[in-house]
Amino acid sequence: MLEQAIELAELGPNMQVKMPATAAGISMIEDATFAGVNLNVTVSFCVPQVLAIADAIERGLARRDAAGLDTSHMAPVATMMVGRLDDWLKVIAKREGIAIDPAIIDWAGIACAKRAYGLFQERKYRTKLLVAAYRHLGHWSELIGGDLVQTMPYEWQVKANQSGIAPNPRLHIPVDTVIVAELEAKFPDFVRAYEPDGMTAAEFDTFGPVARMLRSFIGAWYDFVGVIRNEMVPDPD
Repeated sequence: MLEQAIELAELGPNMQVKMPATAAGISMIEDATFAGVNLNVTVSFCVPQVLAIADAIERGLARRDAAGLDTSHMAPVATMMVGRLDDWLKVIAKREGIAIDPAIIDWAGIACAKRAYGLFQERKYRTKLLVAAYRHLGHWSELIGGDLVQTMPYEWQVKANQSGIAPNPRLHIPVDTVIVAELEAKFPDFVRAYEPDGMTAAEFDTFGPVARMLRSFIGAWYDFVGVIRNEMVPDPD
């Protein structure tokens, strides 16, 4: 993984290489950053993951600084896929018959993003938080007003522009404590996602949203192999 990251980074001066926030990925971040690789660490859905990402990048940047190496070209980001955390809690609610207003679950990713952003500012990380995986306009409107990246697809840009929602700063406004308390009471996995020490890096791979996304990547690979197979050996019918 580290060798591939370095190889991809050398393709151009503006390359940003994606790396997963799995146990293996986290273990490579510091060395990749020290090697000058500009990272976007993804497959990440919660506060413990983005903090582990930023900590590892910061160690790599500090090593570059100590070695007299340039960091001015580096703009690393830690991705938080806010909507996919909501998706996972909805899966749990359906599977376990948890009675809860679905609108409350829609705040889970937002609550984690706001908490993570506050910690990033407090710890003065040089990594920027990036939010992705929109499911509703709150994933945009509630995160306006900070030094973070919003990777908003075009269709969501259109929805935002047509929504009539004023783009006022809201990132600094905490999620209602009643909503957070309800999520904590109903979902142990929300506690794991929301608390800075809710999970260790060794636990990331088995966290529901991570496992679901890794399974989808593996499924896509087999679909791709199927396309190749069908081209190599066409259907006789």
